[in-house]
Amino acid sequence: MPKRTPELPTKTLPKVIFFDAMGTLFELKTSVGEIYQQHALKYGVEADDKMLQNAFIQSFKSAPPLAFSTTELWQIKQQEFDWWKILVKSTFLQLNLFNKFSDFSKFFSEIYVYFATEEPWQLFPDTVNSLQKWQNSGIQLGIISNFDSRLIQVLHELNLTQFFSSVTISSLAGFAKPEPNIFKIALEKHKVEANQAWHVGDSLVEDYQGASNVGINSFWLNGDSNSLNIENQLPNLSSLG
Repeated sequence: MPKRTPELPTKTLPKVIFFDAMGTLFELKTSVGEIYQQHALKYGVEADDKMLQNAFIQSFKSAPPLAFSTTELWQIKQQEFDWWKILVKSTFLQLNLFNKFSDFSKFFSEIYVYFATEEPWQLFPDTVNSLQKWQNSGIQLGIISNFDSRLIQVLHELNLTQFFSSVTISSLAGFAKPEPNIFKIALEKHKVEANQAWHVGDSLVEDYQGASNVGINSFWLNGDSNSLNIENQLPNLSSLG
């Protein structure tokens, strides 16, 4: 059954559109496994990129939410660093490669900084034009992301900062999608009710269901034409209207 692309009559346009970040506005140029593989070689570790990718996915799925209770920024940044270090260590431990590093801490610090640069990322082809269109229409734009504070730098490096009047990040907000509170925090930043907002993201659970559960009109960015027939599916950002 074909996907239903939503009709967007003017009377239903929102006051704010929220977007997920990674997987919605931009993506990695190569897999995490390939990046880990390339950087690990400098520290005496040879690994198969596909095995690393699978181990990373398993470690990521088993990790606690990337959200912290403290409000002190320096503490949050340290907790972000520690959260990722544990995850990456777990990735290499799964493959019995951790003890092969000449200096794991130095390796991790290197890749942690690397992911905050422009180098590993690329925009989706229609990201900029879509954001420009909605911004020019007078609608506020925001981001709600299960990311860490490095996202601010990534947005700057990708020249996206100009489009967004709010950026709500799970590690700073203390809640991760699909928790209702992260969406409520984002709504409060714009002083709007849930029914005055849209949310667009590539995760069925974290984005589509999470936003829908608090009353936000949610759109699932999903290029899989064989997926379930779920309302408000979008093949790409430009199809939002």
